[in-house]
Amino acid sequence: MTVTHTLPVPEIPRSPLGRLRWAAADGWTLTRRALAHWVKRPEQLAIGLAFPVLLVLMMGYLFGGQMEVPGGDYREFIIPGMFAMTMVFGVEATFTAIAVDAAKGVSDRFRAMPMAPSAVVVGRGAADLVDALAALSVMALCGLAMGWRAHDGIVPALAGLGLLLLLRFALIWVGVYLGLLAKGPESVMVIQILVWPIGFLSSAMVAPSTMPGWLGTIAEWNPMSATVTACRDLFGDPALAALASDSWASDNALLLAVAWPLAITAVFFPLAVRRYRAIGR
Repeated sequence: MTVTHTLPVPEIPRSPLGRLRWAAADGWTLTRRALAHWVKRPEQLAIGLAFPVLLVLMMGYLFGGQMEVPGGDYREFIIPGMFAMTMVFGVEATFTAIAVDAAKGVSDRFRAMPMAPSAVVVGRGAADLVDALAALSVMALCGLAMGWRAHDGIVPALAGLGLLLLLRFALIWVGVYLGLLAKGPESVMVIQILVWPIGFLSSAMVAPSTMPGWLGTIAEWNPMSATVTACRDLFGDPALAALASDSWASDNALLLAVAWPLAITAVFFPLAVRRYRAIGR
């Protein structure tokens, strides 16, 4: 006679504090799962870190010789833009990871387990934020080697890097939501079609004041532009004063660099959790 032992199903906490602890514990477990994948496949992490460095070197040395900015150096001007561009391009990695889990049935298995509904998206978000921090660290070292400097000191520089991570944090939920909507990881082409125009239609490469009027207005109100402009200000970029416009968005870039990510998070985080709950229904 075979005796089968069934593990007891954990009871779902009823109090708000208990549910928060439950979600945090499950989220941390899934964060460690994602980080363990990087340890097992270090070549993927290396390639992911090499791409932004290659982008910085290409823009700084291949195109930088033909670009001039008043009162400053184009390489120093472009580094904050490349920082932000990397944060935006990270949406593709988030989308792909979520879409692959959904296509392989991993998300369905998670839903069958007694875990907090928000744990999957929180775990993915925390892991991607660690990845973004690593990418920023490598890019900052590359930027320093190219001549970029934080002229106003370490505290404003750290604040600028914090704004970049805040933008990445907000865009993680966009990637998670779209990844849950996707039919498969091959749909990443759709994300590229969306991300690349958003990245280039901003102040990352050139100042919006040099664009045609209506196009410059769109670029100025791009959430990425707010982060880039605020970072250049915090980094003390000498060219910022000469290239800044007198628009409200430009004058209040720091405010928008905080408001835009918070608004994006407020919209897409609940959508991502709701979509995860609705998988298979």
